[in-house]
Amino acid sequence: MSVFATLVEHLADLLQPLFGASAAAAAIVLFTAAVRLLVHPLSRAAARGQKARTALQPKIAELRRKHAKNPEKLRQAVLELHTREKVSPLSGLLPALCQAPAFFLLYHLFSSSSIGGEANGLLGHRLLDAPLGDRWTDALTGDGVFGPAGLVYLGLFAVVTAVATFNYLRARRVPLPETGTGQDVPGLGTVTKVMPFLSFFTLVTVAVVPLAAALYVMTSSTWSAVERAVLYR
Repeated sequence: MSVFATLVEHLADLLQPLFGASAAAAAIVLFTAAVRLLVHPLSRAAARGQKARTALQPKIAELRRKHAKNPEKLRQAVLELHTREKVSPLSGLLPALCQAPAFFLLYHLFSSSSIGGEANGLLGHRLLDAPLGDRWTDALTGDGVFGPAGLVYLGLFAVVTAVATFNYLRARRVPLPETGTGQDVPGLGTVTKVMPFLSFFTLVTVAVVPLAAALYVMTSSTWSAVERAVLYR
């Protein structure tokens, strides 16, 4: 973690002439963009996988009719179909899984008062008037919702809400392909109905994590919205 802290510090020093006191925040946004660029090949693969799964729907519908009275045989037939067509039902999870370490690294980095036995200098960096190590509750107990730090969070909430609304509307318009076994899995129908609303969970994340991690979430979710609009058009 100390190596990563040094990297953020150096990147913030490079950006300081452009962003001043918010250079570390800009460094986090740049770091997030770099992570998303590295993960982009997996996102492209996930998009191809989803399109392939959509193309399999007629065959899955035929299997469902053929094995309507034998759920176990239906599941096996669908699994064999995916294997034969080299389509993984889990490919869409890989981009998110690969980003998780970067998020948790930022979370721990800006939640720790010391790094390598020394005071964590990153906690002194800010985004405008909001310290990167603080949370929304710190802004509320300080100058309140409309205080200098509170306004920074209101801006983040506005961006995340706009992105979540975009994702929600798009998910409603372009539903995820079926696996062909949904009717055999209890509760899966409910999960499918709730899934379009999951984008709004990022609002909760932004509210409870350190501001540095909230910046990562905001930047990554915005990137995802644009990326999916391009790859899944």
